[in-house]
Amino acid sequence: MTEIPNRTEISNDGARADVLAGASAILFDLDGVLTPTAVVHERAWQELFDGFLKSVPEAPGYRESDYFDHIDGKPRFDGVRDFLASRNIVLPEGPADDDPAHDTVHGLGNRKNKVFNDIVAAGGVQPFEGSVRFIDAALKRGLKLAVVSSSRNAVPVLKAAGLSDYFPVVVDGVVAVSEGLPGKPSPATYQYAARLLGLPSEECVVVEDAVSGVQAGSAGSFHSVIGVDRGAGRKTLLDAGATIVVNDLAELL
Repeated sequence: MTEIPNRTEISNDGARADVLAGASAILFDLDGVLTPTAVVHERAWQELFDGFLKSVPEAPGYRESDYFDHIDGKPRFDGVRDFLASRNIVLPEGPADDDPAHDTVHGLGNRKNKVFNDIVAAGGVQPFEGSVRFIDAALKRGLKLAVVSSSRNAVPVLKAAGLSDYFPVVVDGVVAVSEGLPGKPSPATYQYAARLLGLPSEECVVVEDAVSGVQAGSAGSFHSVIGVDRGAGRKTLLDAGATIVVNDLAELL
């Protein structure tokens, strides 16, 4: 395992600083931070809305930027609502377990989940190598770890990626619903993970690649927020409240 040095070169402003100094835990987003499943989510959302918008020919088609503008990092049904709102489309909510074939908010969300799970089952999940090295180094340093994800599939994705044993605490979309926690950009799910670790938020570092997730970390009283740029853009993440931004967590080793 690679040891994280006591001081880390941060290239954002030329200053030397250790973003983990004084921290007791790291709270990781999952998709796009630990695993490249954000790419799978993007593909699943595009397949969903490409198909759905065929029935709404007057609406602009799905664009790659829609994922980052309206969907990334949010609970699934919020992503559906916000995308539909961007096209001035209003659909009935439908029941939470609505049939994926139905054109309702929950039906579309459940359809997207089916597409996502089919893609994962067909191809498996490989974690980012740099993220695994960073996790190993954090454990060697004595830091506690948790995953905080809007996805309701966090547990099976962690298992598929071989990362389950690293994270005794997982706060995902299922937990958020059961505990009545608002999703990102609210800091509530991150704050709940900190409580489960028995730590104040001020001692927990948030690691995020999504604008809404960085906003969540910035809105809470967390130690710091590490932004991982997987496509949102360095400046965008800094503007959202990231303390620093890296392209890969291995840069902090």
